[in-house]
Amino acid sequence: MTEELFRQDAYLKSCEAKVTAIDGAGIVLDRTVFYPTGGGQPGDTGTLATGDGRTIRIADTVKGKESGAHLHLAEDETHGLGVGDTVTAAIDWERRHRFMRMHTCMHLLLSVIDGDVTGGQVGDGKGRVDFNLPDTSLDKEAIGAALNRLIEEDHPTAARWITDAELAAQPELIRTMSVKPPTGAGTVRLIEIAGVDLQPCGGTHVARTSEIGPIRVGKIENKGRQNRRVNLHFQD
Repeated sequence: MTEELFRQDAYLKSCEAKVTAIDGAGIVLDRTVFYPTGGGQPGDTGTLATGDGRTIRIADTVKGKESGAHLHLAEDETHGLGVGDTVTAAIDWERRHRFMRMHTCMHLLLSVIDGDVTGGQVGDGKGRVDFNLPDTSLDKEAIGAALNRLIEEDHPTAARWITDAELAAQPELIRTMSVKPPTGAGTVRLIEIAGVDLQPCGGTHVARTSEIGPIRVGKIENKGRQNRRVNLHFQD
């Protein structure tokens, strides 16, 4: 199993690692700072640098469908790495940080709009959340004002863990209708925005809401009879 360093510190930009397996373009490391696609957040891109000066560009990071392995997908399958090689794994930090900002902002949105979540996607400079809100009118300006107020209030964000049993006793923590947090390992990771939001999430987030920066609410779309899609964008 790959040690996922980003779970403990989303601000780690690089780490030393050893190649433990090769699966075509997929490179498995014993430890990594690369986040794999999941929970609506894209996988990280970046580089693996070898001691002899070679650089392997990583185009995406995913979890293997069957193996569950943490796969760093090289742009070029003829990368030349082998099991036992040591590399420096470095993410495209500016891109990751934009995902962290938007993912945290989407959590704030869930505290502003009272409705079950039917879908969501973190984008580069944008994001969307779909809500189960039949016959509900949403005020774009009011939502934007509430979000920017929470951002400016600079609430701290932190991860903590609860047991599967504790989560089962608090079903209200789960806001998503279609995707449930993974259980069975004994514990579940929560993201808490102090005084604002608490929910299971495995993604990466900023340490304080002020780091998100000003946002604007884009289109609010009707997606079917019940779904209302709220689109978010950075102002910068």
